[in-house]
Amino acid sequence: MKLVSTAFVKAQKEFSPVLKTHVNPHFKSRYADLASCVEAVIDALNNNGIALMQKLHEKPDGIAIETIFVHESGESMANGILFFPAPKHDPQGFMSCLTYIRRASLMTACGIAAEDDDGNAASRKKEVKSNVNESEMADYMALMDECVTLEALQKAFTQAIAATDGDIPWQKVFISKKDQLKKKLGGSK
Repeated sequence: MKLVSTAFVKAQKEFSPVLKTHVNPHFKSRYADLASCVEAVIDALNNNGIALMQKLHEKPDGIAIETIFVHESGESMANGILFFPAPKHDPQGFMSCLTYIRRASLMTACGIAAEDDDGNAASRKKEVKSNVNESEMADYMALMDECVTLEALQKAFTQAIAATDGDIPWQKVFISKKDQLKKKLGGSK
């Protein structure tokens, strides 16, 4: 496991913050969905020769998932099986459970911060709030995604950084996003 472990440490240094881009209307709270969690880690994993797999284990009363990192050398690192009981035993109940457990398993395996969503009852700790409008930050992310030239990307990036009002975590998000898009548009870091 030497190669996969070394590559994972490098990848973990490159993980992006997990953005809470969705709203749970029942609890009036924001949360990070599965796609946001995957987006925060997948490029860093792949850039370091690691594929992400989530193996489903058959269980009659719920969902069991195992997150596995497979290195291009053939080495792999399994992270243990996580089981959640399905609240409803119908397709919707199982799919809801599957999405929730995939997210929990991935976040645990990657060591990224879990965001509270429909599991509000599990934790009642006080959350430190940023003064930054997350919806506005998501709009700046979308604006950067729409750029087709390096010049447009630089302009959108400058606007996004200014909008963070000095919020370091959001600045890191935008820097990471700019670097990713710059590579796609043919520029260097």
